[in-house]
Amino acid sequence: MNDFLPLIPAATLVVGAIVLMLSEVFLASANRGYMVIVATLTSVVAAVAAFWNAFEPARSVLQGYAVLDPFSSFMTCMVCVGTALSGLVASSFLKHRNAERGEFYALVLFAAAGMSLLALSNEFITIFINLEVLSVATYSLTAYLRRGGRPAEAGFKYFILGAFSASLLLYGAALLYGATGVTKLDELERALPLAAATQPALVYVGFGLVLAGFAFKVAAVPFHMWTPDVYEGAPTPVTALMSAGVKSAAFVSLVRVFLAMKGALPPEVPYLLFAALALVTMVAGNLLAMPQRNVKRMLAYSSIAHAGYLLLGVAALFAPAGASAKAGVLAVTPLLGGTAVAAGDVYKGLLFYLLGYTVTTVGAFGCVAAIERREDETRTNTWDLERFAGLAQRQPGWAVAMAAFMLSLAGVPPTAGFIGKLFVFSAAVDAGLIGLAVAGVLASVAGTYYYLRVVVYMFMRPSPDEATAPFRHWTMDVALVTSAVAVVALGLLPGPVAQWLSRAGMMFGHF
Repeated sequence: MNDFLPLIPAATLVVGAIVLMLSEVFLASANRGYMVIVATLTSVVAAVAAFWNAFEPARSVLQGYAVLDPFSSFMTCMVCVGTALSGLVASSFLKHRNAERGEFYALVLFAAAGMSLLALSNEFITIFINLEVLSVATYSLTAYLRRGGRPAEAGFKYFILGAFSASLLLYGAALLYGATGVTKLDELERALPLAAATQPALVYVGFGLVLAGFAFKVAAVPFHMWTPDVYEGAPTPVTALMSAGVKSAAFVSLVRVFLAMKGALPPEVPYLLFAALALVTMVAGNLLAMPQRNVKRMLAYSSIAHAGYLLLGVAALFAPAGASAKAGVLAVTPLLGGTAVAAGDVYKGLLFYLLGYTVTTVGAFGCVAAIERREDETRTNTWDLERFAGLAQRQPGWAVAMAAFMLSLAGVPPTAGFIGKLFVFSAAVDAGLIGLAVAGVLASVAGTYYYLRVVVYMFMRPSPDEATAPFRHWTMDVALVTSAVAVVALGLLPGPVAQWLSRAGMMFGHF
C-alpha cells in the first residue's frame, strides 16, 4: 500500500478528469458552471495529498520505477496550485466564447497528472511515458479553440517539435541503455562510470541527446524556437498552464536525471554545458523580449529568460569543487564550490523560484486573458500594448494585479520573483559562479525595461477611445486576487515557505 502513496495525487486528478468527461456526455442542460468547481476542488485535493506525502520518508517505490521524496511531492503540490489557478482563468475565458466544455478541464487535469508522475519518475521509460501523457494533453489544449488558423498552427508546431524533442530524449536513453544495460536512474548512476570508461562515445552522445530533449521542454536557447508561436496561438489559459506547469515538471525531472548521470563524466563537462545554456538563454530571452509590443509574445520570450535563470541554478549543482580551467564568465571561483550545503541551497532556490514563477505567470497570463475580446481573436493586434493603455481607469483592480505580476517577473522587491532570484543567484555565488551570477543580474536588470513598459501603459497612458469594458466573471477575479496575494505574500514573508522548502529540497539519493 505504501508504494501507491505517491500515486494518490495523480490518481485524484485522473478521477476528476474522468468525472468531467462523463458528466459532459450525460449533461441535460447548457449550464456548465459546476465544471470549474469540480476541476478546482480536484486540484486542491490532489495538492493536499501531495503536501501530506512530503512528510513521508524518502524512498524508492514501485520496484524502483518511481521515488517518493519531498522534492517530487512539493513539485506535485505546485503543479496542482497552477492547475487550479489556470482552471479558474479558463472558466471566464471560455464562457465568454461559449466554448466551455468538460473535455477542456479533463485535458487540463490529465496534463497535470502527467506532470505529477513525471516529477516522481525514476526510470527512463517511465519518464518518457509520463512526458508524453502531459505533452499529448497540452498538444490538444493548444488547438482547443478552432476559430481561425492561429490555434491550429500553434498546435501543429507544438506537436511536431514536441515529437522531435521526445525522439531525441528517447534515442539518448536508448544509447545509455546500450552502454549500461539499465534504465533505472539509481542503477544508471552506479553503472555509468564503468560504461564511460569502456564506451565513452555511447555515453557522451546519449548524454547530449537527453539534454537536448529536456532543453526543448524547458525552452532553453537554442531549442526555444517553438515557444513564441505556440504561446501566442494557444488559448491564453493554456499558455499559462504550459508556462508554469510544463516548465516546472520538466525542470524537476531534468535535475533528477542529470544528477544520476553526474559521476560518469568529468565534472567540467556537465557544468560547462549547463552554464553555457544558462548564459545564452538568459541573454537571448531578454534581448528577444525587448522589442515586442505583443504582450503575450513578450511573456513567451520572458519565459525563455526565466528558463535561463533556472538553468543557472542547475549549473551550480554541477560546479567543479576547485577552480575551473575556463576563464571569463564561465569560470568557477572556489568559494563553497559545490559542497553539500550549496547543493541544498540550490534545491531550495529552484523550488522557491518555480513556486513564485507559477503564481506570477498564471496571474500575468490571466490578466492578458481578461482583456482579450472575442471578436479580435483573428486580428494581429489582440495583445498589443495599446490594449493595456488606461487599464487603471477601466479596471483598477486588474491593473494593480498586473503591475504586481510584472514587478515580480522583473525581480523587484517585495515580490516572490525577487526572493526567487535572490535564492538562485545566492546559491550560484556560493557555488563559485560569480561571472554567471553577474550576467544573470545584468540580464534581469535589462528585462525590467519591457516589464515596466506594461505598467507605464496601464497607469500613464490614456485609454483608447474604442476600448470596451472587459468581460468579467467571478472565477477570473478569484484567480487574479489569489495570484496577486501569493506574489506579495511570498515576497514579504518568504521565511516560513523557505524553511519548509529546506526540507522539500531533499531528493531521494541526493540528500
